[in-house]
Amino acid sequence: MPEEDLVELKFRLYDGTDIGPIRYAASSTVAMLKERIVSDWPRDKKIIPKAANDVKLISAGKILENHKTVGQCKAPFGELPGGVITMHVVVQPSVAKAKTEKKVDELPKKTTCSCSIL
Repeated sequence: MPEEDLVELKFRLYDGTDIGPIRYAASSTVAMLKERIVSDWPRDKKIIPKAANDVKLISAGKILENHKTVGQCKAPFGELPGGVITMHVVVQPSVAKAKTEKKVDELPKKTTCSCSIL
């Protein structure tokens, strides 16, 4: 594989620590990156993703879609040749999402009325 087809990425976790930098082919998909992140995730963290669907990758302010390739996600501006691209990792476990949605539904709905007499 030619050297120019490789992209060097590091993944910034929620607490400021990094996974990588690791070289990936430009044809690697975001889903493949997520699977690698889950397998390389430090086990001493409070929040640990259980599956690749629990992870969201953010690059250049955009949430990356699973079917996109690394080559399609690279920002065309501001890159230095041979530089490392930092992607931010957000963990949203699907179980936690379901619990918070349920809590919102279970809260009693209070109707309030206020009158002002002038």
